[in-house]
Amino acid sequence: MNLFNVYPIYNITPTRAMGAKVWDANNQEYLDFYGGHGVISIGHSHTAYVSAITGQVQKIGFYSNSIVNPIQEQLAQKTAQLSGYPDYSLFLCNSGAEANENALKLASFHNGKSRIIAFQKAFHGRTSAAVAVTDNPAITAPVNNKHEVVFLPLNDIGSVADEIAKGDVCAVIIEGIQGVGGLDEGTTAFFQALQQLCKAHNVILILDEIQSGYGRSGKFFAHQHHGIQPDIISMAKGMGNGFPVGGILISPRFKASYGLLGTTFGGNHLACAAALSVLETIEKEALIDNVRLQHDYFCDQMQQFPEIKKVKGRGLMLGLEFNFDVSELRKKLIYEEYIFTGNAAQKNLLRILPPLSITKDDTDYFVKGLKNALATLT
Repeated sequence: MNLFNVYPIYNITPTRAMGAKVWDANNQEYLDFYGGHGVISIGHSHTAYVSAITGQVQKIGFYSNSIVNPIQEQLAQKTAQLSGYPDYSLFLCNSGAEANENALKLASFHNGKSRIIAFQKAFHGRTSAAVAVTDNPAITAPVNNKHEVVFLPLNDIGSVADEIAKGDVCAVIIEGIQGVGGLDEGTTAFFQALQQLCKAHNVILILDEIQSGYGRSGKFFAHQHHGIQPDIISMAKGMGNGFPVGGILISPRFKASYGLLGTTFGGNHLACAAALSVLETIEKEALIDNVRLQHDYFCDQMQQFPEIKKVKGRGLMLGLEFNFDVSELRKKLIYEEYIFTGNAAQKNLLRILPPLSITKDDTDYFVKGLKNALATLT
């Protein structure tokens, strides 16, 4: 049997990793400045993370949500403490796409409507409703097109107001910072006006913090840079440091009932142990403070590159904008300089999503590799 060939693959076979470093089958060391799409938050193979998973699986790894699971309660309390949302409830699932599916479903249950406002260049996942609110027709099958969705320009509050005035909008879904789309984000004025519009018209405001959350922006959630409180917040990627886990934070305005949402694997013992260890490590090692520190150092170092037209993003969710397609640059970085980076829908953007625990030495290594790669780029 062959694997279903849907991924373009670099010919590298990682066999072990630690912190911001990865080693392949030939024992070649790489600097990981991409973290598997921003998934690696506290660093590869962190001792607290490994210990938590190992200890938990030796006791019980899984049982369904029909029994008491105290680790879920511990995870909810620690999330409330670090995120600043003590009144919100937590629903756990398995991925970012599933988190957004449940967010959209809950919104529709709440106000009985179905039309969704999303934004141009948005990416929210690949399952049915999540991909319908993703602005990429190439990955949207006919069965997904049954959802009622309108895509509007980012930062155009007038177009949002016009759509909401029609009276049939269920929810607005927006990323704290666009990831795949190219590191664009709403302004503070836009986010605040968006919240006011949604509240005035009983429209649910969903903040997709799947990539921009968990400290990556320099705050726990990226929307907290703008002083707003959405109705539902979706989370995943950095939440489990590589272990599959997702969730939504739900405003007190929503009433829970048995069967309203559900999942088989979501919130299992092993996932919760992994997610809890991530939060404990973020707190213990002051990683959000480190994000801010490393952001400033990284951006300062980028000023020495005339080829970089702009540094986009916040914290350690960054994009380096060039005036050329970066695909060859990425190949040089990975095959010749041994550095992992990412791309985006914006073809001239190099995405930087390292672990939140990187050091200045890691950035210095990246700077050296980027200089070499640019010097030999034809």
